[in-house]
Amino acid sequence: MQVVVAHDTGTNNTYSNGVVRADGLAKTMSRYLIRRIEEAPNIELHTHTEVVALEGNDHLERVTWRNSQTGKTESHNISHLFSMTGAVPNSAWLDGCVACDQAGFIKTGLDLTTEDLAKAEWPLSRPPYLLESNLPGVFAVGDIRAGNVKRVASAVGEGSIAVSFVHQVLAE
Repeated sequence: MQVVVAHDTGTNNTYSNGVVRADGLAKTMSRYLIRRIEEAPNIELHTHTEVVALEGNDHLERVTWRNSQTGKTESHNISHLFSMTGAVPNSAWLDGCVACDQAGFIKTGLDLTTEDLAKAEWPLSRPPYLLESNLPGVFAVGDIRAGNVKRVASAVGEGSIAVSFVHQVLAE
């Protein structure tokens, strides 16, 4: 997997992301995060780079990465690593089970079409709840859901909403 490694030269932190654009910052990163990385004087970007080793005893102590164009490997004493996940859904295993959009994100609630519900033979008289897939009682929240916000706080909030819907489904 290609990553952008942005090495914070001041505090031994590393930020990385899974999809690289030609200028080194991922297409799926928020504009806010891209701007913060671009404007930080203590962050050094390493594009066309993949993390190949993480080392440490009780905590992360060292990170090794390799430039995918030159093959050069570098190791640095780094104690923190941020890896952004969720930009590309890992939903292939759900193929045929729940309705997904063209990018592979699970469709829920109002994003489900009449065709999606007909194909799944939606058995209920009510439409799917806000975070409910085309299978009754199956909910999707966070980064796997179509139209997600890609923020942890949003995923946590969606999860609590889904729990409330689960209680409604169980009461039906």
